[in-house]
Amino acid sequence: MILFPNAKINIGLNITERRPDGYHNLETIFYPINIKDALEVVESDQLSFESSGLDIPGRAEDNLCIKGYHLLKNDHNLPPVSIHLHKSIPIGAGLGGGSADAAYFIRLMNQQFELGLSVEEMTGYARKLGADCAFFIENKTVFEIALVMPDVHISTAEAYRGVKPALVKESLFDLIAEQPITEWKRYIKNDFELSIFKNHAEIRGVKAALYEAGAIYASMSGSGASVFGIFEQTPDLQHLEADNEVFYDV
Repeated sequence: MILFPNAKINIGLNITERRPDGYHNLETIFYPINIKDALEVVESDQLSFESSGLDIPGRAEDNLCIKGYHLLKNDHNLPPVSIHLHKSIPIGAGLGGGSADAAYFIRLMNQQFELGLSVEEMTGYARKLGADCAFFIENKTVFEIALVMPDVHISTAEAYRGVKPALVKESLFDLIAEQPITEWKRYIKNDFELSIFKNHAEIRGVKAALYEAGAIYASMSGSGASVFGIFEQTPDLQHLEADNEVFYDV
């Protein structure tokens, strides 16, 4: 069976506090976009994982799909499987590709082996694999976006080194509900941008170029390095295509 895990962008991102366990509490809104990996699972004699496409850092046994298999096998009688992941979602871009792969793996296993898991149960498993994973279980979308991917990799560690958590005066969710998209530029921000833009001028330049091209709203997604723009009509971004990957109508 094959499924196609999709990426996400973050509309706004507030880092509200650092937790005792060393992680951070965030306030953000995920939005699914049409850039996809391909995930295939077939029954096999032994558990295995292989990948193609973009290179995936780290050991195969540490991949979230493998961790998801062991998590499910703790509660269900599963046969060994062979997992193949074709990676197309850029890594280190703030697009949540690894989280999507993990969540789709849970969805795929539920379908293929008729585990009978509800959305709530699949979400519970996904949360154990990572904070972002649960979103991709339901994975709902509404409108179109253009995305620019500079030739830069931002690690999560680098992104968090430059931020200072702070409680917000007004909830991001309230702002999104109350303010029209034309006003988001004034109210909706990504806390990672301040330090990332300081260290990576090319990413700051992409955001500026999207506004110059007529974006109603533009922002870095997650911890970067990708930047998206929301437009009223398809923009001309040819000037960005020489140095960046550009995805339209995502």
